[in-house]
Amino acid sequence: MATERLTIDARGIKCPLPVLKMEKALADLQPGALLVVLATDPMAKVDIPLYCRQKSHAYALDESDGVYRFTITKAG
Repeated sequence: MATERLTIDARGIKCPLPVLKMEKALADLQPGALLVVLATDPMAKVDIPLYCRQKSHAYALDESDGVYRFTITKAG
């Protein structure tokens, strides 16, 4: 079975909205599912990793051309 994957485009949106959108999306996903969050607000580099650590979600961050791409694996 393919891993479930969802993308949230939060580019141009100021924190905490990207985190709130991420939290809502994660609530609907199964453990192990992937969520990609695209953000441009520099605070996302602080807020999203902090949220993931608090909730034990794994994440990876890539940055290119001012866009932060968080790939989050929902904890289970």
